Amino acid sequence: MVRGLLSVGGFTLLSRVTGFGRDLMLAAILGAGALNDAFVVAFRLPNQFRAIFGEGAFNTAYVPSYTRVLATKGDSQAKHFSSQIFTLLLASQLILLALAFAFTPWFVELMAPGFQADPDKFALAVRMTRITFPYLMFITLVTLHSGTLNAHGRFAIAAFAPVLLNVAIIGFLSVAFLFPNAGEAASWGVVVSGAAQLALVAGAARRLGLLEKLAWPRLSLDVRQFFRRLAPAIIGSAGVQIAIFADTIIASLLPTGVVSSINYAERLYQLPIGVIGVAAGTVLLPEMSRRLAGGDVGGASHAQNRTMAITLALSAPFCVAFLLIPEIITRGAFLRGAFSAQAAANSAAVLAAYGLGLMPIVLIRSAVASFQARGDTATPMFVSLGAIAVNVALKMMLYKTYGAVGLALATAAGAWVNLGGLLLLALRRGWMRPDIALAEVCAAAFCASGLLAFAIELCEPRAFAYAQSLAHLRNETQLVVLGAIGGFVYAAVLIASLKTLGVRFRRSKV
Repeated sequence: MVRGLLSVGGFTLLSRVTGFGRDLMLAAILGAGALNDAFVVAFRLPNQFRAIFGEGAFNTAYVPSYTRVLATKGDSQAKHFSSQIFTLLLASQLILLALAFAFTPWFVELMAPGFQADPDKFALAVRMTRITFPYLMFITLVTLHSGTLNAHGRFAIAAFAPVLLNVAIIGFLSVAFLFPNAGEAASWGVVVSGAAQLALVAGAARRLGLLEKLAWPRLSLDVRQFFRRLAPAIIGSAGVQIAIFADTIIASLLPTGVVSSINYAERLYQLPIGVIGVAAGTVLLPEMSRRLAGGDVGGASHAQNRTMAITLALSAPFCVAFLLIPEIITRGAFLRGAFSAQAAANSAAVLAAYGLGLMPIVLIRSAVASFQARGDTATPMFVSLGAIAVNVALKMMLYKTYGAVGLALATAAGAWVNLGGLLLLALRRGWMRPDIALAEVCAAAFCASGLLAFAIELCEPRAFAYAQSLAHLRNETQLVVLGAIGGFVYAAVLIASLKTLGVRFRRSKV
């Protein structure tokens, strides 16, 4: 399982690195004004539907169902099951795509009502949304193929696929002069990347003999069980996306640039979420599903504890950095071209607020596996909806006073409510069994984080003075110097603490 986690984490890191390069180009070319606001909405609409119907709901229902059929009925029945789901998924996406093209202005108005005050920005968002929306169909089918590959222990190709999104957007931005504007160029990069990702994962599935075919769907017991799991999973995933929709809707009512400030901060804090949290959940869910299907409850619990321990250890330094040096991060990352110092300061304030919720967000995917691996998608749904109710209520209370920062604080609070509810219910049912090694890793990460914070406070003035003595790349140098020092201190203290406590990640203790 650790090998799978490293594989997914490594390729996800590559995706985030190329995504960072993409964001650098977007920030430099589009800046944080009306054009970028319109592109953010145009990209977010299909992305949010993807998160609801694709990676979010679909994976949580499909992977355990497919794994159970594979374990109990064999390869042939598992392939027939996946082919039926493929047919239904393709049909639903074609219908959704037709509706999206017909009602695009309504979708944009729902997503960003404040854009109506600026007809040009609204028209841009509508035009770019029509370009990007086919991405949803492509990427939802990518999710199906990826789930099948993951259930067979093949993680690398599916983890690599998102890199193509970033490469395509960078490529289209490089030839933006061929398009009416850079936003439309980036939008075409989005949809082309969807087709490329689908070709990649479908090709991998075909080589392994796992490629789904069109099959007349029948409401067999397996298909009915899948849909019983899918319905609450959609509602639960929709709850999370409602909070993100609320961010965009409310931000569109605020001055121009707020949507972009949230987006750039979100891109930074999504780095550890994608590399660590999502990678952990991607590997853990099929692992727990397989072990539970075979009756190995202890093995499933051990896999979960080991994954949560690694997640905690790897994400803690990001949390410290986002809270202590957010403006150094945003200036070093984005301050160039059309992206101004004020835009960097605005994004930094949002990033710090998001940092308060980083730890629960990266752990939720591991915690929710306690339920999803057992076929229970209803409980996470109710917990998620409760957390979203808190989240949205806080957004409405905070946004007028604190603007984008208030929206991010509400997101952080909702994440803590979500994680707390999942942990409480899993522990009460005996579906989560924390062990001593998990507690020891928590203690080691806490100690390393404290010394990391001390090192940052001590070295930040010196790093600033050194960077200012340079003729070029001052912001980038300050960020790299602090990152290198902080990374060394955290890793050294963490390793020393783990050795002192006797924790060994390669042995049975973790």
